[in-house]
Amino acid sequence: MIDKTIYKYALINAVKHKGKAMEKAVIGAVMSNEPQLRKKAQQVSKKTKNIVENVNKMTPQEQKRELQKLGIKLEEKKETKKKKKLPPLPNIQEKVIMRFAPNPSGPLHIGHARAAILNHEYAKKYNGKLILRMEDTDPRRVDPKAYQMIQEDLKWLGIKWDQLIIQSDRIPTYYKHAKKILEKGGGYICTCKPTEFKKLKDQSKSCPCRNLPTKENLKRWEQMQKMPEGKAVLRIKTDLKHKNPAIRDWVALRIVDEPHPRTGKRYRVYPTMNFAVTIDDHLLGITHVLRGKDHITNTEKQEYLYKHLGWKPPTFIHYGRLHMDNIQLSTSKTREGIQKGTYKGWDDPRLGTIRAIKRRGIQAQAIREAMIEIGAKIADTTLTWKKIYGLNKNILEDMANRYFFVAEPQPFKIKNLPEHLKGTIKRPLHPDHPERGQRKIPFNGRIYIQKDDLKKAKILRLVDAVNVKIKNNSLEYHSMSLEEARKHNAKIIHWVPMDENIPANVIMPNTKIVEGLLEPAAKSLKIDQIVQLERFGFARVDKTNKKTTFYYTHK
Repeated sequence: MIDKTIYKYALINAVKHKGKAMEKAVIGAVMSNEPQLRKKAQQVSKKTKNIVENVNKMTPQEQKRELQKLGIKLEEKKETKKKKKLPPLPNIQEKVIMRFAPNPSGPLHIGHARAAILNHEYAKKYNGKLILRMEDTDPRRVDPKAYQMIQEDLKWLGIKWDQLIIQSDRIPTYYKHAKKILEKGGGYICTCKPTEFKKLKDQSKSCPCRNLPTKENLKRWEQMQKMPEGKAVLRIKTDLKHKNPAIRDWVALRIVDEPHPRTGKRYRVYPTMNFAVTIDDHLLGITHVLRGKDHITNTEKQEYLYKHLGWKPPTFIHYGRLHMDNIQLSTSKTREGIQKGTYKGWDDPRLGTIRAIKRRGIQAQAIREAMIEIGAKIADTTLTWKKIYGLNKNILEDMANRYFFVAEPQPFKIKNLPEHLKGTIKRPLHPDHPERGQRKIPFNGRIYIQKDDLKKAKILRLVDAVNVKIKNNSLEYHSMSLEEARKHNAKIIHWVPMDENIPANVIMPNTKIVEGLLEPAAKSLKIDQIVQLERFGFARVDKTNKKTTFYYTHK
């Protein structure tokens, strides 16, 4: 009587606290709700410790099922934690127009996701407009496949854009404004050798080209298309005494003798990022430019161009750097690694690309929530995988059906198993969603269990089946009930039948492959489905043929 009562309150406490019952809390609940046992407080206290330990060895799903057997159903408290919202934008005077402007040198990574998500969220917040702009005016840094990959990555992140702009389609527009700058005296065509110009610039002195008449600059501009690479550049006039030499008379257009993947050899003079960005931001009506603080120098450069052209600049907002440990985010290094065979592709699980994250089963909503929580603050911040996994787990817990996967399987035939205990074990696909149906697992005593489960154990509880004892590296029937397993502190383990199972492997984040076997109900799994492999972790189905291949997500 006392044991059953304590067991009930231990289960209730465990379910309320993510699978871990607390001894003092259980004793308190018994004393508070069962006044007849207050006289036996010492006895209750002694028994509670062992009962709590046994309950805590159970999985959360088993704890819930045990409560249901006792006719108790707890109302789960819904999370009342408010989702973080972005702070308001400054200077809202007209329709908000934001832009996300990647360079199509490869697919997006998690660092790009921050800019994309924040710009998208602000556009939605103000019922505004989001422009996707491909900044491809350096032919040497363009991957033709990246245009499509970037759009696929954004769609997966749930980002919808209102307009797609590709800068290489707009070269005539940049030429028009380059000529206008020369006519206004805000720029000049410089034919000085780079080393000579740098010497003068570092001394805050002008080069001979800076004071050429407008007519000569326009003549040189017309000749630039025929000049060899490196012969001439168009510079924007700034302050030659500026404290940052990088801002002094920066390069706006230069000759690049390289065919462009989209336009071929049609153009040879290309705008730099700072020139093209300024022209586009104005002509497209961008109201707010939201980007990393590594662009602060670029912002200052662009402000000179706005002034020369008599344009009002947008509102610039800079956020801090995003740090992530032990992850490759460099597109150029990733490409090099793929070419050398270090990485298997853009979706290699060791990478921080959106494609790699998606393949592992991380949900787009988890990435969005992480980026919104970080926001656009100026201070640098660190994003950990632990944080992403926590957000992702909140999503997957309800979504993922459960299955047994036995890694490094060891075959056993249970000795002395009573015939009447053989049959079919039924387990819910999801403990909280009985409407999804059940998994049927044949049990005849011939099973596979994990090699690790044999360590430091004398008695094992096969989930929903029987208790067995380990004897001379074999398994022998011990008892049937879960209560008996608790008395012996039996380790509760999963298993798969020897006669019906599915070969499977799991590709881990470090690309290590874990071989194993699945329960037969897993034959219905579909590619891209996320499941929870009980006692192993969440995983995404990548292939389903004779062997099922998963990509490991996290615990």
